[in-house]
Order: sequence, then C-alpha cells, then structure tokens
Amino acid sequence: MYGDTDTIRRILTELGDTWAVVGLSRNEQRAAYGVAQVLQGYGKRIVPVHPKAETVHGERGYASLEAIPFPVDVVDVFVNSDLAGEVADEAVAIGAKAVWFQLGVVDEGAWDRVREAGLEMVMDRCPAIEIPRVG
Repeated sequence: MYGDTDTIRRILTELGDTWAVVGLSRNEQRAAYGVAQVLQGYGKRIVPVHPKAETVHGERGYASLEAIPFPVDVVDVFVNSDLAGEVADEAVAIGAKAVWFQLGVVDEGAWDRVREAGLEMVMDRCPAIEIPRVG
C-alpha cells in the first residue's frame, strides 16, 4: 500500500492546511470538485490548479503549481497516471511537504522520487474518504 495510516494522519493533521488541487475546475461532475469541497469543510484551504485557472469554491485558481504565489503544503493530484509523475516533480520543485495521488492514480517512479526528496506521499487513496477517519 502506498501510504500507511500514520502517513495519512500526518498529512491530514500536521503538515499544513493549504492544499493545491491539481485538476480542479468548476465541473461539478468531476471527483476533484467534491473532494475539494470536503477538504474545505475540514478547514483546509484549497487552491485550484487547472489550465483554465478558474475560481472554484471561492478560491482563486492558478494555471500551474509554479504560478501559486504562496507556499503550498500538500499537492492533491487529480490527473491521469501518465501525467501524475510530472505533477509530483513540480510539487517537489515548489517545496510542498506532501503529495497525494487520488484513487486510481499510480506512478511508482514518482513515489520513489517524491520519497527520496523527503516529502510524504500517499498514492491511490482519497483524502475525502480518509479525513473523517482521522478528524
């Protein structure tokens, strides 16, 4: 498993409350939309990251991680596995503390690179499912 209970708890409760949600747009049918709403409900600041840079859930969007002008604690990745590794590398480059790959998003090479860079990582899990378990 890519993310034990202790790592999940640490990311959700100790590493900070600013979550860049890569792939988040105003499309209410996409999983990212609902997950971001759940994260907000638990006090997380969500930062939409999408090429359209749309405002979502009242938060200004950015076209890329690099465009965000303030520190990001966790990068939550809602892109397909083929693109996820590049996003993980960008998360390392901007100084994030953790990377979270959503359900179905798996890239073992990215896992290795992120962990080697000293960041926490969870893969193939959903924070909206996990956060009620840890509070």
